[in-house]
Amino acid sequence: MAIKLYTDRIEIGNFTLFEGNGGLQFNGVARAENFFASSFQGSVAGFSAGGFSGSSSNVIDKFPFSTDTNASDVGDLSQARNGGTGQSSSISGYVSGGNNTIDKFPFASNGNATDVGDLTQSVAAPGGQSSSSSGYTSGGYTTPPYTSQNTIDKFPFSSDSNATDVGDLTQARGAPAGQSSTISGYSSGGRPNPPNVNTIDKFPFAADTNATDVGDLSQIRYGAAGQSSILSGYTSGGNNPSPAVVNTIDKFPFATDANATDVGDLTRTGSYAASQSSTTFGYTSGGAAPPSGVNTIDKFPFATDTNATDVGDLTQARQGMSGGQQF
Repeated sequence: MAIKLYTDRIEIGNFTLFEGNGGLQFNGVARAENFFASSFQGSVAGFSAGGFSGSSSNVIDKFPFSTDTNASDVGDLSQARNGGTGQSSSISGYVSGGNNTIDKFPFASNGNATDVGDLTQSVAAPGGQSSSSSGYTSGGYTTPPYTSQNTIDKFPFSSDSNATDVGDLTQARGAPAGQSSTISGYSSGGRPNPPNVNTIDKFPFAADTNATDVGDLSQIRYGAAGQSSILSGYTSGGNNPSPAVVNTIDKFPFATDANATDVGDLTRTGSYAASQSSTTFGYTSGGAAPPSGVNTIDKFPFATDTNATDVGDLTQARQGMSGGQQF
């Protein structure tokens, strides 16, 4: 189904979403289960799982999108680990990487995760993407030896199963940021043993194929967090040769293949934070801010290009977590 964006309307197949006298109007019928499943953004809560703070953690933290408040500990991963990435289905959160394990935990109730499958290889710090039916991990470092990879792995949400290798990034790199539109996955930045890169790769969800280079970030970096609105991808924070750690929030459009622009700053410089996306805001939680990890939850709006604000704390300061959002 084609999606076309205009200044005054959004065309979705043969239907149109537009502004009328009574507010937003849609000239068709949207089935609720399909509508929510096709969007990456959450409406209930954000999750930050695993990470490192002196030792690897198994904690699953949860914080609400409706209010600015601290996170609470709601469960444990199947094993303590750091360097994982997150995916979100309409009913479950996933943590993959940090090793080769794919963990899954339910959104409907606060509880522990279970081991439901394996990636094709053990990787740390891959990018994470989610379609309506599958989770993806892209790139990352093999563990050990710490060698950058270009693999795009895919695993189904409908069944507990192992991942399959479905394509390659345009270059091998570790610690890219991951973003998801309704039709494509994105992997931005990263470190191919060095130097760092500013590449924005894109791969389709509809077909299992390699990624293409569709633009550049405003600066080269790795270890950044990735967020997604319905219209744009965001890359926030990360490591850059000069300065070593940055607070930049970059934004690039999903509708066209184009470079990112610098649209704001996080409240602090940092890298290896977890990322979350609500329908209206992007979040980063935790991360490495030398000389130690932090517990900060930052939030920035999708509607305007502006700086982030500090809206709460994780239950513990840590870096290298995975992020996700409840629909």
